[in-house]
Amino acid sequence: MTDWDKELAKIDKQLASVSDEELLRASATPPAKAGATAQLKAAPVPASRGLAPAVKPTRGWTVYLRVLIALGLAVGILFWPHATYPIRCGPNLFLYLGGTALITVAGMWSGLWTWRHRAGAAHVASLVVIAWGIGLAATQILPRSGYARPDLNHPTTWFCE
Repeated sequence: MTDWDKELAKIDKQLASVSDEELLRASATPPAKAGATAQLKAAPVPASRGLAPAVKPTRGWTVYLRVLIALGLAVGILFWPHATYPIRCGPNLFLYLGGTALITVAGMWSGLWTWRHRAGAAHVASLVVIAWGIGLAATQILPRSGYARPDLNHPTTWFCE
């Protein structure tokens, strides 16, 4: 059996004897194995082995374009023609809920891209769009499900009579 406390103590002593700069420099270049020449270069691994293929870099403006599309949908629903298409019940309600679902999905779509490309402010905007879409849907769904108090604009019925 191996005494792990002794082995770890040896590793700690070796790490303490090396400066941080040497340790970082050594970790950047992999050590050559015994019997192998240092001139051998690692061959590129083909993508057919199940590894993820190299991701093409995207332009920064495309990330912000996605956020602008999601923000445009979120602001656009404020201009829903309530006089022509009331959302109290029936098909117009379901169309409105579909619009709120589209806003939420667009926020998630832009949120994934902003997360991948480390765009902090744009990611916060995407999260706000997601919360806005969920909030708009909740104002219509919760009174009808019995969780919130219904009123004249938010009745308890889904379908018009």
